[in-house]
Amino acid sequence: MRHLRAPAADRMLVALFRLFSHLPLPILHALGVAAGWLVYLTSPRYRRHLRTNITQAGFGKHLHQAIGEAGKNALELPFIWCANPQRVMRSIRAEHWDIVDAAREAGKGIVFLTPHLGCFEISAQFAATRMPLTVMYRPPKQAALKPLIEDARARHNLSLAPANLSGVRALLKVLRRGGATGILPDQVPQEGEGVWADFFGKPAYTMTLPAKLAGMADAAIIIAFAERLPRGQGYQLHLQPFTLDTSGTAEQQARAINAAMETIIATRPAQYFWSYNRYKIPAGATLPPQAASSSNTTDEVAS
Repeated sequence: MRHLRAPAADRMLVALFRLFSHLPLPILHALGVAAGWLVYLTSPRYRRHLRTNITQAGFGKHLHQAIGEAGKNALELPFIWCANPQRVMRSIRAEHWDIVDAAREAGKGIVFLTPHLGCFEISAQFAATRMPLTVMYRPPKQAALKPLIEDARARHNLSLAPANLSGVRALLKVLRRGGATGILPDQVPQEGEGVWADFFGKPAYTMTLPAKLAGMADAAIIIAFAERLPRGQGYQLHLQPFTLDTSGTAEQQARAINAAMETIIATRPAQYFWSYNRYKIPAGATLPPQAASSSNTTDEVAS
């Protein structure tokens, strides 16, 4: 019976997303705060990840605000994915877009690095209104959301590259043509696709792909972060250039990128996605000996 109920439940979820997309953003964010607290109070695993990660990073005083911001992150998705694209774009403004223009005028490909900070979904959509953009994509675990996400992410000059070898080749081809790509640098890669590098003082398995792509294509790296403004006023896209030493080791490059992410996260710590299990150990990977011997955490092996 369970498999018979699933399609109806999926349709209901999609219908709710489409219904919520018509609500004003201030109302969605207000509902999000309530939802954030509801999930935090009723889910021990979620509560543990959020509280442990934000405290580990030294931002424990922002815990209560972070609970509400996490809820806003979830409830704004119907707006970002399902609302009229013109309406979505009216909610965001960008600063320092001249950084992007300068890289393009120099004939450089661009690697946008967007951490799980603020409304990271809207960053790519905005960039794609200015230029073609290809982003690395992993299908969601919730199958019902797959068409919504893919429709939202694959419109208006926004193309998707699968998170596999063929996707990497596609990104490299785009960069060598002087195009733009987008990557979430703080997403935990699969074993063999990353190295261990400190993230807020704790070893985190970190992808090496951004540094490899930038080095192979001589591309510019630009950090992009869409700050969620208070009271549902919309979003502010912040952009800043990042220079990476391509002669360093993979570990040095990964640590440099993590350090850059730490700096930008520190500007709006409550808006980081602290419930994400950033310190999980991918299947087949092992912690370096010095980290394993000193670790007293409850990290989980990724399935």
